Amino acid sequence: MSDIRITNCHIHTFTSQHVPRDFPFPAVRFLRKDPGLVKKLAWALRMLGQEHLSDQLRRLHQFMIQGALPSQAQILSDVVSHYPDDTRFVVLPMDMQQIGRGPVPVGLKDQHDELARLRDAANPPGSILPFATVDPRDEASVQECLRAINELGFRGLKIYPRLGFAPDHPALMQRIYPRVAELGLPVMTHCSRGGVQGKDTCDYTGDGFTRPYAYRSVLHQFPQLRLCLAHFGGQADWTAYLNAGETRGRENWMEQIRDMIGGGQYANLWTDISYTLFQFEDFAPILRLLLSGEQDASQRLRRRVLFGSDFYMTRQEELSERAVSIRLRVALGETLFSQIAQINPEVWLDERAEDKTLWTGQG
Repeated sequence: MSDIRITNCHIHTFTSQHVPRDFPFPAVRFLRKDPGLVKKLAWALRMLGQEHLSDQLRRLHQFMIQGALPSQAQILSDVVSHYPDDTRFVVLPMDMQQIGRGPVPVGLKDQHDELARLRDAANPPGSILPFATVDPRDEASVQECLRAINELGFRGLKIYPRLGFAPDHPALMQRIYPRVAELGLPVMTHCSRGGVQGKDTCDYTGDGFTRPYAYRSVLHQFPQLRLCLAHFGGQADWTAYLNAGETRGRENWMEQIRDMIGGGQYANLWTDISYTLFQFEDFAPILRLLLSGEQDASQRLRRRVLFGSDFYMTRQEELSERAVSIRLRVALGETLFSQIAQINPEVWLDERAEDKTLWTGQG
C-alpha cells in the first residue's frame, strides 16, 4: 500500500460525565444499572418503527459502555489502537447543558481543558486536533468557545444545531463565525436526522435546524468559511436514495449535499462520511460511484468529501473502526482513499493549498 497519512476528521471522546443525568429521558438513571436491557429496548423500538427513540437508546448504550470510562484519554486510546501510528484525529466535544435533560456533571470548560491536555501530550506530536464547541443560546458557552479558540488554540469549531438552535443563530452569526473566519478555522456541523436532540425540539424542528439548506444563509454571509456537513446527510437518507424511497419532509439530504457541492456555488462546502459508511455493504458502492465521475460536479465532490468515523458512536455497529477503514480503502482504491483521508483533510484544515478553478465562485 502507498504511504497515506490518514486524518480521521470526526471522532468523540466525551464521557458520561459530559452527558445530562436524564439523557435521553428521566428513567435512564435506573436503566444505567443494566446496559443489556437498554440494548434490548432499542431493538424492540426499532421493530415497532420508533426509529428515533431506538437511535437514542442505542446511543445511550454507547454512553453507558464506552462513556463509562473515567477519562477522555482512555476513550482516545481505544480509537487510536485501530489506526496506523501516524494517524491524526479531529476530536469533537459536545455541550449538552441546554437540552433540558438535567445537569451535566462536568462542564464545557473542563471538557475543553482536558482536550487541550490530550493535544499537548499527544504522541506523535500534532496527532490530536481538538475543536471547540458552543451552544449559542448560552452566553457562558459562547464565552467558553471563544476562550478555547483564542487562548487554547483549538483547530476549529463544532456545532450541533439539532440540540435546539438554528445554524444562523445571532450569537453564531455575530460573534462566533466572524472570529472563526478571521482565523481561517474549519467548521464541523451535525447533518443527519439521528443523533442527540433537545427535549423541547420535535423531529420537524430538529430537521429544520439540521437540513443542508438551513446553512445557505451562513454560506452566503461567510463564503470563505470551510463548513463541513457531517454524515453526508445520514443513513436514513442514503437508504431512501438506494431504495428510491421518501424521507421525512420529502427531501433527501444526501442528494442536497451532493448537489450543493457539485453545483459549484459553494466553494468551501464540505461533507464527511462519518457513521454513515458503517452500513458498508450498502453504501460503499454508492460512495465510489459518486466520487468516480469526470464531470465537473463529480470532481468537485471528490475534492470535498472527508474521511471520518464518528467514534465512539460506531461502537454500536458490527464492524470495527479498523475493519471499516480497511474495507473502505480497498473499495475506493488507493487514489480515492488518499483523496478523502489525506489530501482533502489537509485542505480543509488549511494545511495544503489547492487550485479552485473548478468552482464558479472563488472562496
